[in-house]
Parts: sequence; structure tokens; C-alpha cells
Amino acid sequence: MKLKNIAISLTLLSAFTASPVFASNLQSVKSSSVTSDYAKTKYPIVFNHGMFGFTRLGPTSFGVDYFYQILPDLARNGATVFATQVSPLETTELRGEQLLQQVDEVLAITGSPKVNLIGHSHGGPTIRYIEIVAPQKVASLTAVAGTIKGSKVADDILNNTALSVIFTVVGQYILAPAIALLEGNPNLPVSLEHSLQSISEKGSAEFNAKYPSAAIPTDCGNGQKITSNGVYHYSWTGTSQVTNIFDVVDSAISQLAPLSYKNRDNDGLVSRCNTHLGQVIRDNYDQSHLDEVNQLLGLRGLFAPDPVSQYRQQANRLKLDGL
Repeated sequence: MKLKNIAISLTLLSAFTASPVFASNLQSVKSSSVTSDYAKTKYPIVFNHGMFGFTRLGPTSFGVDYFYQILPDLARNGATVFATQVSPLETTELRGEQLLQQVDEVLAITGSPKVNLIGHSHGGPTIRYIEIVAPQKVASLTAVAGTIKGSKVADDILNNTALSVIFTVVGQYILAPAIALLEGNPNLPVSLEHSLQSISEKGSAEFNAKYPSAAIPTDCGNGQKITSNGVYHYSWTGTSQVTNIFDVVDSAISQLAPLSYKNRDNDGLVSRCNTHLGQVIRDNYDQSHLDEVNQLLGLRGLFAPDPVSQYRQQANRLKLDGL
């Protein structure tokens, strides 16, 4: 049953991602009409996607962004925002080096000395890598359902030969290369094994031991908001799996963590406590792992918070913190 459910999840994920995309690397999002300065931060906001992530699927006029409708809203409210593209499947360090190049590009374009980084899922550890190697370029980190302490889903796949084969065939040889090719970077390296090792609980523990941070709590509480290098840290996550019956892709994928953890104290892919970094804004939103980036196409629970509004509020929080 567990193998069958995961296979169904992978099939649905393949249907979602296998569509034409607008070739892009670093993506600057601007608005023709700025309606307020509510989200106008001191430093640019740079977004980083997670596993199997992308910048945009489809052309500018009607494409689907990974952070769906979020960056245009921030731009309308005064923010300077960018979406980055890194390998959809690779180690945290390799993705981090790719991200660092784009951070440098943002700094050159804007003339800003620092950026505010926001990462979802594997984007959480990836943005943390920038703080590790270039803290002087980072004003803040915001991890949204970040795999800060990893996901047991990855450990289970790595430890199960049959699951590893399924994920390798579908993920490494179909989805990830297609994403890299369609976004105009066919030479982006992809490795499912490297990716899973990085986001596993075992691999994350090793990464955090190698690069310790006071922002990562030892328990399920808050970490240090402002670390000794002056970088601010924030995080939030959800603890729901099925939030909208019409969102079948999300609902299918979100069964993975309950199968691994044998509980529902997760967003379908990452355990609640494993996402904590710095100031935990909230860790029990009525959201699944894809809801947190307003996917699929903005479908969410009837009474669930609006993800677009959450990111707008976070930008204002950064602004009020002088960032």
C-alpha cells in the first residue's frame, strides 16, 4: 500500500510538471502599478525553490510561478523581488553555490549590499548555505516548511531499494531533466541520490553539525532570531495534508510524510519541528507542503490563510525589523 501510494503521488507530480516553461534563470518581477509601500523592504527579497522546483512554467502572460502569485503581489506592494533557479535535484552545497551566483547578480543589479532570502522546502537549507559562506551578503533568512532538520520521507526512500528505483526513474531521468531543459538550463546537474541525502534527517544532521547555527533549536521551540553575524532568521509551516478535495496533486503528494512518520504532525512532506529556524512565526497553519507556496493554482482550504497575504506580511515584518 505504501509503495502504491508513493507511485500514485509521483505520477500526479509528473503530470503537473511536464508542461512547457518560459526559459529563465534569475527572474526579476516588477509591477506596472505599485499600490503601496507595505512590502518595501530595505534590501531586495530573493526567493529559492525546493525539490523539483522552477521559476515559471509557461510564458509571462499566463505562466505558473513556483511561488504562485506571490512575487507579483509583493512587487505591487513596493518590494524588489527576484526568483532564482537552481538544480531541481542536487546537494544543498551545489544548489547553494548556484544560488550564490544569482545573489551576486541581484547585488550588482540593485546596488544593495545585502538580500533577504526566502526558501521553501529544500530552499530552506539552500539559503542557509549563503549565510554560511557569505554572511555579509545576507540580511535575513526565511524558511517556509524548510527541511532544516530533514524529512524522514527521504530517509525511507534511500533505505528502500524499490522506492529508490521508482523515484530515480521518474524523478532523476524524467522530471528533473525536463525542468532543467525547459527552463533553458539543460546542463544543470541533477542527482536524486544527492538530493535525498541532503534533505534526509541523517544528511541534515550531518550538515547542521558541520555548519552549526544558534538559529536552529535543539528542541521544537524557537531558535535564535538574530545570530552573532547579524543575520535575522524566521520560519513557518503547516500541518495539513488534504486541504481541498479538488487539489488532487497536492493531496496525493502530501500522503508521503504521514506514511513515513506514522502521524499527521507534518505538512505532508516535512515534520513540523524539523522546519523550525529562528523566530517561528507559526508552525500549524492549515496548509500542506504545496499550499505554502500557493499551489496548485491557489487551491487551498476554505478557512485556510491566504499564502499570498502571508508572504506580504512577512515582507512587512522584514521592513519593520529594518531589513
